[in-house]
Amino acid sequence: MSDPYECVPTALKLKSSSSKNKKKKHKKKDRQEESHQETAEKNADQGSYSPERTKAELAFRKIQEKRQLNAYLDSLTEHYDIPKVSWTK
Repeated sequence: MSDPYECVPTALKLKSSSSKNKKKKHKKKDRQEESHQETAEKNADQGSYSPERTKAELAFRKIQEKRQLNAYLDSLTEHYDIPKVSWTK
């Protein structure tokens, strides 16, 4: 059986060896950001696209606004309510 330490497959590296700094590659990320900015500029020039809402969406919004208004009115104090005046007394 051969000794596992008989030969070293690669060169030994020192821990503090900082003579060769690895270059970081951000090319793909930069290209994506540039293309994203270009498309954003094109969309801004063309104006914002707002699709028409369907009947169901409009009905949902209407009901939701009514509920919000009712919740707001319920939260108000009754200080501003006009008391009922009896004309017979």
